[in-house]
Amino acid sequence: MEITFMVALVIALALFFDFTNGFHDTANAMATPIATGAIKPKTAVALAAVLNLVGAFLSTEVAKTISGGLIREGTDGVHITPEIIFAGLMGAVLWNMITWLKGLPSSSSHALFGGLIGAAVVGIGLHSVNFETVLMKVILPAVFAPVIAGGVAYVCTRLAYALTSRHDPETGDKLTQKRGGFRTGQIFTSSLVALAHGTNDAQKTMGIITLVLIAAGSQAPGSGPQFWVIAACAFAIAIGTYAGGWRIIRTMGSGLTEVKPAQGFSAETSTATAILASSHLGFALSTTQVASGSVIGSGMGRKGTTVRWGTVGKIALGWLFTLPASAVVGALTALLVSTGTVGIIIAAVAGTAAVIYMFVVSRRSHVGHHNAVEVEEAGQAVRFRKKKKSKSNKNKDVQR
Repeated sequence: MEITFMVALVIALALFFDFTNGFHDTANAMATPIATGAIKPKTAVALAAVLNLVGAFLSTEVAKTISGGLIREGTDGVHITPEIIFAGLMGAVLWNMITWLKGLPSSSSHALFGGLIGAAVVGIGLHSVNFETVLMKVILPAVFAPVIAGGVAYVCTRLAYALTSRHDPETGDKLTQKRGGFRTGQIFTSSLVALAHGTNDAQKTMGIITLVLIAAGSQAPGSGPQFWVIAACAFAIAIGTYAGGWRIIRTMGSGLTEVKPAQGFSAETSTATAILASSHLGFALSTTQVASGSVIGSGMGRKGTTVRWGTVGKIALGWLFTLPASAVVGALTALLVSTGTVGIIIAAVAGTAAVIYMFVVSRRSHVGHHNAVEVEEAGQAVRFRKKKKSKSNKNKDVQR
């Protein structure tokens, strides 16, 4: 299979986008268990990375939605070019970096869709975009998924507290509540979210690389991702996940509401259910929006907890601007690359410079595993009690 320089450049940029997707979305699975002390921060991101890697191999339905549904391609449709895909990816990558720098859990998925749509409209025309697919499998899930996930998390949280509430049978006074089991349960629910994230988000980059291979004539229209594409995307998102994305973990773990184990367990259960269902149906769902909605719903479900609506408003604005902002960057990049090789080089250099600049700026106020979320006792759920020695063993120890 012959791969031209432009195709290789697009594949490299797509894998870098996959990497940014990984560290951008680590918080979806691991912010709440880190905040409640269920898992130590570095252990959490390592676990999420492994499960993202595994999840990427489990399904390709979402990849097919992107490679064969979002932008028309094939002999009877519009032939999208690698240059247009490059422009769309540039819009997605830059928006991901901007929102990461601000600590906003925005949607990597919508950044990708917006960048591609903007680039395709400028490079080909409005007719190149399958707006029916955009509406049914992108816009509508974006509207309903976080609301539904938040509602489910709210109900689950109320049930969790109601079922574990303890009162004195004689006086009816409230007793000390023992809900440590939820902290242990969070290890399993957060792991399920990470696995589900791999089945959904890694596939978006698989779809993009498949699309560029089809556009270059290296793969038949309508076919799914090849194994090497699946493997490369799986490893890229896993490495990005291990990088942490601590700024967004801070926002999700403590910026929206104070998270307790029962809340975290409920939010993670709701998030995993929504993501797995969408992956099965081929919906390119925003896992960030689902996770954020679940955390907000769980905060509303626990009495005495305050949801920080100011932060929620900032995140909602980020969601609102993701599609149009990345579309504008994608469109501008498409105009630039349409001028030829010089335009492509300028776009690549400018994009690289912007990414490096944002990384340098982030170092001025470094956020890492040591200061992302303040936790009193991290990792208590994964520590096991030592067996108590019997009296006979104690006497033997004394004799010795």
